[in-house]
Amino acid sequence: MSTVPEPATDPAAAPASAARPGRETLHYAVRNPKLLIGFSVVVLLLLVGLVGPPLLDSSDPNEYVGPQAAAPDGTYWMGTTTFGQDVYAQFVHGLRATFLVGAVGGAIAAVIAMLVGFLAGYRGGVVDEILNMLTNVVLVLPALAVLLIINAYLGVRSVPVQGLFIGLTSWPWAARAIRAQTFSLRTREFVDLARLSGSGTWRIVFREIAPNMSSYLFMMFILLFGGSVLIASSLDFIGLGPTEGVSLGLMLQSAQQWSALQLGMWWWFVPPGAGITAIVGALYVANVGLDEVFNPKLREA
Repeated sequence: MSTVPEPATDPAAAPASAARPGRETLHYAVRNPKLLIGFSVVVLLLLVGLVGPPLLDSSDPNEYVGPQAAAPDGTYWMGTTTFGQDVYAQFVHGLRATFLVGAVGGAIAAVIAMLVGFLAGYRGGVVDEILNMLTNVVLVLPALAVLLIINAYLGVRSVPVQGLFIGLTSWPWAARAIRAQTFSLRTREFVDLARLSGSGTWRIVFREIAPNMSSYLFMMFILLFGGSVLIASSLDFIGLGPTEGVSLGLMLQSAQQWSALQLGMWWWFVPPGAGITAIVGALYVANVGLDEVFNPKLREA
């Protein structure tokens, strides 16, 4: 858990004091192997997902382009499926869809968590009780079961819609964490001064409290992003993914459905499985590195 830095109390010393922590954070960030390795893997896979599809000969990853069940070679880098589809084309398109659902689901969950957590933590009282009850209700709901029911009855499923529903069901734990942090900050002197100056609730929250939690919020978004990728992959694998396009989870589902493991077609299921593992694993490794960078108690000598 990252620590929240104390704000500068001397206005004249504010620029220097703000610059020193920034330089110190950057100093430790570029020397933290977990952070560098984690973000390098994520950026590399993101670039493959963004640059790869435009470089392909065909824009349709499900097009039948080659021999059936061909092993990887110089023409088809990751081989072909039972139907002659290019596994590499599906992989690069699947990376794009995986990052998109993670970004949409993580962003929506983060926004809801911040709104609920900040308001409950700062206002307290009846507002806190109502929002805390709402959070607990959503928290105890079987999110995966709700997503299964919703996806099963949707006529047309897309990656953004999938990310939307994932975001609407995965925010409670983050809201509770933000609420706890806000409780500890709302009694600080700089918040009292802002309150005495006549600032409103949201102005105080986003001008005074949120900046002092920026590192914590960023790390929370990374966890929500990774969680969205895992949930989406689970839905895809059981056949409730997007009805159009392709994703890494849908690749695994197709490989399982057409007995790729039994047929020895390892090139069909290994790339998407490794891609999902690499994305989520790299995000969590980077999150551990960020925790060490932002928390002086965890920094390695």
